[in-house]
Amino acid sequence: MPLAAASRRHWSFVKPSVLPGFGITLGLSLTYLTLIVLIPLAALAVRSAALGPAEFWTLATDPRTVDALWTSFGSSLIAALVNVVFGLIVAWVLVRYSFRGRRLLDAIVDLPFALPTAVAGIALSTLYGPKGWIGAPLSIFGLKIAYTPSGIVVALIFIGLPFMVRTVQPVLEEFEQELEEAAATLGANRFQTITRVILPRLLPAILTGFALAFARAVGEYGSVIFIASNIPYKSEIAPLLIVIRLQEFNEPAAAAIGIIMLVIAFVMLLVVNLIQAWARRRYGDL
Repeated sequence: MPLAAASRRHWSFVKPSVLPGFGITLGLSLTYLTLIVLIPLAALAVRSAALGPAEFWTLATDPRTVDALWTSFGSSLIAALVNVVFGLIVAWVLVRYSFRGRRLLDAIVDLPFALPTAVAGIALSTLYGPKGWIGAPLSIFGLKIAYTPSGIVVALIFIGLPFMVRTVQPVLEEFEQELEEAAATLGANRFQTITRVILPRLLPAILTGFALAFARAVGEYGSVIFIASNIPYKSEIAPLLIVIRLQEFNEPAAAAIGIIMLVIAFVMLLVVNLIQAWARRRYGDL
């Protein structure tokens, strides 16, 4: 009996797969992740250690560093939340409605993936500039987007939207519309159907899309520097501050800022992943 139990435990750990050799594939996976992810991150930590604890703390609490980190993470959080709302709407339209030009609209969603970030920054700064198609009408009302912190958010929304749409879209395509019909039959109105039937089952995918959009926005550089004024203590992002430190040949300081960004991003994404795991246990693995 103990042998049978051990056999069952072994079978539950090593699931059958079309790729033979669990040990080989696991070893290759760990080796690849070590070479591509762990060793570069370890090198970053070693390089930042050249500062020493006192200098590292001084750099971490420097007002310019704190402000740049606040600008990057605050703008990324706002952009990711906006993409959650409008990305969900775009995915809903692409899945639930059939209309002329739907395939074209579906292809346009992927443009931020293919477009170089510098080109996106130039396009956005031209569009939202004082004389741009959108910037000029807004300036009549005293609103300014380009070369302000608001421009950073716009750029991050642009590059993060596809992550949200492409994460939620497949789940919506597999969503059983019979559940909505059953809710309506039982007397639920549209708001109740959305909040109690649709959104709970979409929550894991929504959290995944949010995490991807947020992570992509935190490290964005190319599109932001063209639409932001890049003024310290106002619209300077952390990746730009890293580049500035590198230009000053202060590699330990640049590495230290990178480590700080890494730790903050890891903690925030860990919280999102924990919430996502809870949502999957609560509403089912989609």
